Amino acid sequence: MPAPVSQAVNDTLAMVSDQLILVTVLLYLAAMICFALELAFGRVRTAEPARTRELVGAGGPALPAEDPAEDPGEGTAGTVRTPQPAGWAVRAGIAGVVIAWIAWAGNLAGILTRGIAVDRWPWANMYEFVVAICFAAVTAFLALLIRQPIRYLGAFVTVTAALGLGFAVLFLHVQAGPVMPALHSYWIAIHVTAAIVASGLFIVAGVCAILYLIRQDGRPSVLPARETLERVAHRAIVISFPIWTFAVIAGALWADRAWGRYWGWDPKEVWAFVTWVVYAAYLHARATAGWRGKAAMIISLVAFGCLLFNLVGVNIFFSGLHSYADVPK
Repeated sequence: MPAPVSQAVNDTLAMVSDQLILVTVLLYLAAMICFALELAFGRVRTAEPARTRELVGAGGPALPAEDPAEDPGEGTAGTVRTPQPAGWAVRAGIAGVVIAWIAWAGNLAGILTRGIAVDRWPWANMYEFVVAICFAAVTAFLALLIRQPIRYLGAFVTVTAALGLGFAVLFLHVQAGPVMPALHSYWIAIHVTAAIVASGLFIVAGVCAILYLIRQDGRPSVLPARETLERVAHRAIVISFPIWTFAVIAGALWADRAWGRYWGWDPKEVWAFVTWVVYAAYLHARATAGWRGKAAMIISLVAFGCLLFNLVGVNIFFSGLHSYADVPK
């Protein structure tokens, strides 16, 4: 393997980056707690589909059944009053959004200081890559939150980011340093950045798919209806799939410049392509065969599993041209 390209490292900035990532882990956990409080106490428990009930002895039309969590309270006879969420829990959710934005800024600052410390794009090894993917996942959630009411995903996305960063710090961390010649290229800004952005969106879709399988329609739940979760997951995949496609193509172009061939069946290349095929199968089945619901979500979860194995497992269990990921042994 070629020797790393010699370059100076700003140890002070590298240490600042490491400290920022540690602080970010704590902030993501704090945001998760706030989101979880709102999810548990600030959302009205609903059951879909609504049952029907008859007005006994009234001879009137069938009306929606009362949800077990609903308290009719005082009011007109036969009227079901929807309980109002606890105000403090809603404020906790808002606080979760604020803390998530602060954590997002800390995550970004950790990435930037790492990059400045080594004077290169800061995703040349597994530690830097996982840190960037966690940032991308939270970015995707916060960006979608601006347009869609998906605050219920906050607890799950932030705990995923916290666990991802914690895993990177504990098991993947390497000292900031030089990179292999193949990585000293502008292609890292094109290929790897696209893979990071797509992965962040895929993580949001994966969280929705997992919650979809957990959610049981017809029972009271703090989670939204399955249809809502499936819709958010589908939109995230529709956005991320072309970005992942571009990342695979850009990787082939970079491989031609670095190694003189577009495709060589390296384990990383194979699993990137497998991930693309399974996500393509999900989109194809949904668009042409009209697959909806559980079957479609299971396919998306299989694709998500392939993505995770490609991002982490390949670098740990296989050796190849991508073994420069510097996973500590």
